[in-house]
Amino acid sequence: MKLTKEQLEQFDREGYLFFPGQFTREEMKALTDEVPELYSRREAYNVREKGKEAVRTNFAAHMYSKPFAKLARHPRMVQPVMDLFDEEVYMHQFKINGKMAFEGDVWQWHQDYGTWLNDDMMPTERAMNVAIFLDDVNEYNGPLMFIPGSHKKGVVEAKHDLTTTSYPLWTVDNDLIAQLVERAGGKNGGIVSPKGPAGSMILFHSCLVHASSSNLSPWNRVSVYLSLCAVSNHIRRFKRPEYIAHRDFAPIECLPDDCLLKDYPVDLPWKNGLPASALETTAVPFEEIREAA
Repeated sequence: MKLTKEQLEQFDREGYLFFPGQFTREEMKALTDEVPELYSRREAYNVREKGKEAVRTNFAAHMYSKPFAKLARHPRMVQPVMDLFDEEVYMHQFKINGKMAFEGDVWQWHQDYGTWLNDDMMPTERAMNVAIFLDDVNEYNGPLMFIPGSHKKGVVEAKHDLTTTSYPLWTVDNDLIAQLVERAGGKNGGIVSPKGPAGSMILFHSCLVHASSSNLSPWNRVSVYLSLCAVSNHIRRFKRPEYIAHRDFAPIECLPDDCLLKDYPVDLPWKNGLPASALETTAVPFEEIREAA
């Protein structure tokens, strides 16, 4: 899973890469079979849609689910990010976003690094998402939308939206979105929306501005997101719970490429329940804690 020169150039230019059908249906089955039971749990790591029972996002499944623990160490997902950073990476965040049929709500226009900077004090944008479709994604079930090249603007101004949905997000103003879309080509490519079969993969820059609309279709659109960060770029504050922003900065050790189809041992530290430490937070940066000690 080494990126080619052309892919590296495309990523630099557009801020994302799309790999349709990167994983087989057989590889996906072990993951999709696990999701209903994970979503059924009444745990803090399951954030539900505003006023609904449908799960909006499940956090940290790689800490308590064996299939997702193996996915978190899959070379097809991890190696391209290490290629781009030329550095080992750790898991900053792991989530299974459930944009469920008829109930999946919007994700407003935002940059992921905006949240990682403002909430977690991540020093630079040397972190990115790798997403994999667990369901087929079409134009009707709320696909991701990207503004190509918007990562070139770096960190843009954002406001903390605490009311639109059940999950707080640092969102980008509509006027700036209109400017970025026009700059990227307006109606001729200013917004793109990768669609494809289950098992397709997207790699995208942490400053790429993106969003998704609500899902009014009868088809689920569940996706997994690995937010991978260069080890040297680890977060400096634990303002958010550990199940959302992880505190283990050890480099990911990849499993063999067939890990979704075969039984490989993986550590599941939260298999017996969410520890109390995973809920603890502090708004004080590491450096200030060390100085006080």
